[in-house]
Amino acid sequence: MMLRSVHLSLGFGVSPLLRCLPRFSGLASCSWSGISASPEGLPLGVPCSRQHGVFRAFRMSSGGPGTSPDVDAALGSAVALPAIQMPKICFCHSCGNPTKQVIPDGDKNMRQICVVCGKIHYQNPKMVVGCLVEHNDKVLLCKRKIEPSCGLWTLPAGFLEIGESAAEGAARETLEEACAEVEVLSPFAQLDIPRIGQSYIIFRARLKTPHFSPGPESLECALFALDDIPFDSLAFSSIIVTLKMYIEDTKSGNLKFHYCTINKRPGASPSDPRGFDVDQRLHS
Repeated sequence: MMLRSVHLSLGFGVSPLLRCLPRFSGLASCSWSGISASPEGLPLGVPCSRQHGVFRAFRMSSGGPGTSPDVDAALGSAVALPAIQMPKICFCHSCGNPTKQVIPDGDKNMRQICVVCGKIHYQNPKMVVGCLVEHNDKVLLCKRKIEPSCGLWTLPAGFLEIGESAAEGAARETLEEACAEVEVLSPFAQLDIPRIGQSYIIFRARLKTPHFSPGPESLECALFALDDIPFDSLAFSSIIVTLKMYIEDTKSGNLKFHYCTINKRPGASPSDPRGFDVDQRLHS
């Protein structure tokens, strides 16, 4: 998980030559529902309530690769999430004058509006992209060198940059964090985390060459067999969910594309990798 500011301050001048990837086809549609020096580190989301009348609710345990979700009996109940305080924009990004919080005409949400030029400052979710790198029936993980979750393992991933596609950003993050050149194969999962205003796209990928090493934000990188993945030492809920879905798919012999929403539990820290529920919506 990368911070754009870290890229600049360290001068990590990697500029991978990424070609445009072909359209991904033949992918089944599915979804679940229930990221900052890194994703899941700051509460950037807006308050959100979600009706579950038409979706089955699941609670995912973070116990280990053999753990299966338990069906939630309260199928029709709504999950009330605690309100998240949006970061306040005190000054206009365009002219530098103060802002005030009002509901613009035709809107229903509070926005920060410049008192001089009238510019409305919208706060939108961040897109996070990464790779689930496969090699000889193992997956590549990086041990984080930065906060949050320093010393814990994660998939190579980070914030998407303007001007690059999601697949290009995922390959770039893998090169930066694991010094590994990869070929992106297909999207594997999209995971939304409304409470912290982040959306993940994780791609399946494979190593172009069997070479990798820690980048500036990683303490070490290693390939793990599926039964050896250190679930007790994973950095983020999004990584736990992704790897559990991948293990289930691999063991069933049916790799699918997943969509899910991760709901942080009331009282849980936004960066708590285990304080979450996952609601399944669509799956193939």
